[in-house]
Amino acid sequence: MLTYDYDIIVVGGGHAGVEAASAAAHLGMRTLLCTLNHHMIANTPCNPHIGGSAKGIVVREIDALGGMMGKFADHHPLQIKMLNTGKGPGVQCLRAQVDKKGYPAYVQSVLDTIPNLTILEGEVVSLLHDDHQVYGVTMRDGEEIHAHAVILTTGTYMESTIISGNDVHPGGPDGEKASHGLSPCLAEMGLDLFRLKTGTPPRIDKDSIDFSKAEVQPGMDGELAFSYETTKFTPLKDQLPCWLIYTTPETKKLILDNLSLSALFNGTIKGIGPRYCPAIESKMVRFRDKERHQLFLEPEFEHGNSIYLQGFSTGFPRDFQEKMVHSLPGLEQAKILKYSYEIEYDAIRPLQFDNTLKVKKYDGLYGAGQICGTSGYEEAAGLGLMAGINASRWIQGKEPFVLRRDESYIGVMIDDLVTKGTEEPYRLLSSRAEYRLLLRHDNADYRLTPSGHEIGLISDERYERFLAKYAKIDEAIATLAKTNVSDKAKISAYLLENGYTDTSIGHKGLELLKRPKLHYREIASCMPEMSAYSFDDASVLALETKVKYEGYIALEKKDAAQAAKMERIRLPKDLDYFSIDELAMEAREKLSKVAPATLGQASRISGVNPSDISILIITLKKRGIL
Repeated sequence: MLTYDYDIIVVGGGHAGVEAASAAAHLGMRTLLCTLNHHMIANTPCNPHIGGSAKGIVVREIDALGGMMGKFADHHPLQIKMLNTGKGPGVQCLRAQVDKKGYPAYVQSVLDTIPNLTILEGEVVSLLHDDHQVYGVTMRDGEEIHAHAVILTTGTYMESTIISGNDVHPGGPDGEKASHGLSPCLAEMGLDLFRLKTGTPPRIDKDSIDFSKAEVQPGMDGELAFSYETTKFTPLKDQLPCWLIYTTPETKKLILDNLSLSALFNGTIKGIGPRYCPAIESKMVRFRDKERHQLFLEPEFEHGNSIYLQGFSTGFPRDFQEKMVHSLPGLEQAKILKYSYEIEYDAIRPLQFDNTLKVKKYDGLYGAGQICGTSGYEEAAGLGLMAGINASRWIQGKEPFVLRRDESYIGVMIDDLVTKGTEEPYRLLSSRAEYRLLLRHDNADYRLTPSGHEIGLISDERYERFLAKYAKIDEAIATLAKTNVSDKAKISAYLLENGYTDTSIGHKGLELLKRPKLHYREIASCMPEMSAYSFDDASVLALETKVKYEGYIALEKKDAAQAAKMERIRLPKDLDYFSIDELAMEAREKLSKVAPATLGQASRISGVNPSDISILIITLKKRGIL
């Protein structure tokens, strides 16, 4: 009888590993986190920022489910701001610049206090398994550690190589060692691996930059936080600035005249890089007609001189990077502290995972983060949280936890990966979500906190506060709907100020709030009845969005409900698609490869047409399944 040392082993201490291990431990699983270097847990080898377009909403979703990244990012940001404030609520999101040393140090201090979690510094070189199940790992020193489940969160380390120009050598990010042995093991187990690539730009000595040639980019004041539990906010006066510059004609000429020196164009790099975060030479080639490209100068530390040159990653050799950097405004005399490099690494083709992030071929084996084909700290953390939850629930004999596309960006991401796959590092974008007005920054708790509470990651106390928040919002809306604005002089001045001339008419508070440019706090200040409701900024945003976009939200909910009907039709795991002669051959091949869990998922597979879905429905009816 096999004795299990742990319930779950998490391999890798990046952002996916942190969330997976934290979730599993918080759910009562005896959890082991294996990492190559304890001091590099939650490292930010590329830009030390959390959030951004779509990604900021993912961090909110992680927090709403009971994950950790939001709290970590709120601890002491160097700068924080809300992006896309001039656009609709469906694309607004937070972005925080964090301290490259302070952020991981804080994460590590929190992990050290979590019950049920043990951290082991060492290298996993293979998995213990039979033909159907994984039940542990083998360490570099030969030690075998047994567990009910293993979650692989290896990031960019598996058989990784560092590349600059023609210089190619084994290595991991930030000067760390590569991981060797696990890739051959996975290939031997029959898993299909592929090679991906990412990169990071040069770091510049702050004292060598002439910032008079750059445009300052400040943060924002206000109650800005990723976590719904954060109550201490970083005021603008305590934030560090970033700066904006642009490439020059000299930069463009240097790059285009010397492409043969770049590892990206001379055949040195084989892996596919992220389309939405390309190297500067790739941007120059793809957009030759564009005269300039924007770059950001962003601090890496609160106390330190390292400036991150955002948008300038490159495969050029080090000596040529000097010329490139010196062609930029304000960086003519710049001193490079750390040169740009590209990194290639192994990943598992994501169609081999199911929608719980379990590898289909093996029980007890899960993946999260870049090993699943993603890029980005936030994507990794979201997948890590879901893998930790589902591995725990599998061990406990509970139903898996799967998020729909209309419930979260995390659900969109997982569905995209396991249904469509990817040939490049997958990055979340708001355009990937067909229901993005439902998947907003302000309502992540409304969408996901009930699930987090049911799973066991949200405490009863936090859940009660959540219920009270939305009950109070609903009461305030009801009061606005039935009450006239009584301070005529004040509301008339406010209306005129915003271009409205109907000041002599009596108005219900709700009717005014539905209007563009008019806001809750100003309207409520004209209504004594609203003094009973005290809201923080986050609650005001949720209230206003619910009122102002009520019609649009209702339409998206209607569309989502229609799509949900297809998601409720389960497909048998043993359905032989090749035996359904009426299906197109491409559809048979794709359906067999993906093995969709539902008819809805089947309809999203590339190469499966509406006529194929109709045939599937007929087949299910004939066989008495539907």
